[in-house]
Amino acid sequence: MYIETVKNRNSPPCILLRESYREAGRVRKRTVSNLTHWPPHLVAAMRAALQTGAGGTGVTPDFDIIRSRAHGHVAAALGTLRHLGLDHLLSSRPCRQRDLVLAMIVARILEPGSKLAAARGLNAATRSSTLGELLDLQAATADELYAAMDWLLKRQPRIEKALAKRHFAEGTLVLYDVSSTYFEGRKCNLAQRGYSRDGKGDKPQILFGLLCDAQGCPVAVEVFPGNVRDTKTFAAQVEKVRVRFGVERVVWVGDRGMITDERITDDLRPAQNLDWITALNAAQVRALVASESLQLTLFDEQDLAEISDAAYPGERLIACRNPLLTVERRQKREQLLAATEAELDKIVAATKREKWRLVGQEKIGLRVGRVLGRFKMAKHFRLTIADGCFEYERDTDKIAREAAVDGIYIIRTSVPADALSAPDTVRTYKSLAQVERAFRSIKTMDLKVRPIFHRLDDRVRAHVFLCMLAYYVEWHMRKALAPILFHDADPPTTDDAGRSPVAPKRRSLEAERKARTQQTADGQPVHSFPTLLRDLATITRNTLQPNMAQIPTLEKTTRPTELQQRALDLLGVRL
Repeated sequence: MYIETVKNRNSPPCILLRESYREAGRVRKRTVSNLTHWPPHLVAAMRAALQTGAGGTGVTPDFDIIRSRAHGHVAAALGTLRHLGLDHLLSSRPCRQRDLVLAMIVARILEPGSKLAAARGLNAATRSSTLGELLDLQAATADELYAAMDWLLKRQPRIEKALAKRHFAEGTLVLYDVSSTYFEGRKCNLAQRGYSRDGKGDKPQILFGLLCDAQGCPVAVEVFPGNVRDTKTFAAQVEKVRVRFGVERVVWVGDRGMITDERITDDLRPAQNLDWITALNAAQVRALVASESLQLTLFDEQDLAEISDAAYPGERLIACRNPLLTVERRQKREQLLAATEAELDKIVAATKREKWRLVGQEKIGLRVGRVLGRFKMAKHFRLTIADGCFEYERDTDKIAREAAVDGIYIIRTSVPADALSAPDTVRTYKSLAQVERAFRSIKTMDLKVRPIFHRLDDRVRAHVFLCMLAYYVEWHMRKALAPILFHDADPPTTDDAGRSPVAPKRRSLEAERKARTQQTADGQPVHSFPTLLRDLATITRNTLQPNMAQIPTLEKTTRPTELQQRALDLLGVRL
């Protein structure tokens, strides 16, 4: 290291502590610290300590590292957030509330936890990263973070409108789906009993719906009580996009449990310029087979065909059959039938044993009901329950009728064929997987929205909105970092030319090569997103204390490895 004086035109010269290093055979230098604010005698003392040889004092500089804070992952997430302009969407003017919200968004990406843990991570005495330093938050309390959440919630409509302006244009595709997450405690009005996707039927839950663009980038989120049916949330989203976001022409994409006949009749058909892409449920598919509108011989030589039916006027029906899905469903049904029969056989044996015999029609029915409810196979069995007797058999006719349509799904849409071809319609419907991926990331994989401990309705809404904003940043980070992650850096458009949209989507050749070799094209290790963040966290900012009288502390950042620097370059972030 050495001290360099840099002339600054009409201003006093800048005094910098620098170090030199070699990179690709060239000598480069980087600034360690700015010493311009130091008194001249301290600068002179530091220069003397750094000098060696005949012209110097012969003193070898000695430093103690008195503290290290993880820095690289913070710089990556916060830098991406600022590149996206999310800080200006929150508030055009800097303020402490905005900085606290930014800190909670970044903390949710890097180390999701409670607001108390987030506050501890920002305070100077307890922080383990540079997040508080970069946002100039030297101290923060949990109460301040809660107040910042209230401040954020008031701005949610304006922020979502700005995001919609970025991602929703006239005639755009809008992906919508809902999920639920369980709630700890019983004090919140939003926390109600309902169908639990988390397998936590003993706990209350909340429901939240996520609006995404065609690529799966989140744009808006809304929280509903946990006992609301999924379909009842749809009308509010249609109103939000048309009125609040001002987008008149929209193609809604939702699964068969969301965009139902009722929703089409009540919410979509009455409005102008609204189209939809959804799917028929199993009963509707069987009805088409029974009416011979769908003939199974269509799939003898093809896996996709357009059909029509009088029950769906003005709509296109695109029938698809996936052979792999056919095999999978038949195997799963047989496994469930066998598991159900094994449990029913135990009940049959209990009604015939000599001691402690199971008797009573009600008692037998309760045990049978628990078994059938567990495996969801009641429709496939014929039961005979008497006072001291129980018999069952498979309903082979029903099983055969269901097996006939295994692997078949039918897309229904109001979009004309000249606007969206049948293969592209199927691909668009399958893009709902992007929303499912968002739910997995928000709920379990990365951001961990659950479990929820907040008691106030507005705090729950703010918490979910924070998680959505964190996923917005993460989504863009993953996209930028795709070349060094296991993700597809480029969609496999050329590899899939002429490939049926019904077939399972293949990864690109490059992604398959990365998965096979565990290396990028230039020989660097391939990361998952979480492990890359942990790798970047090893770039630390260190506080150095020279072992010399009156010399203040210095800050020095770990030099990134080649892979770490590549990640920062892809994100456009500088340390």
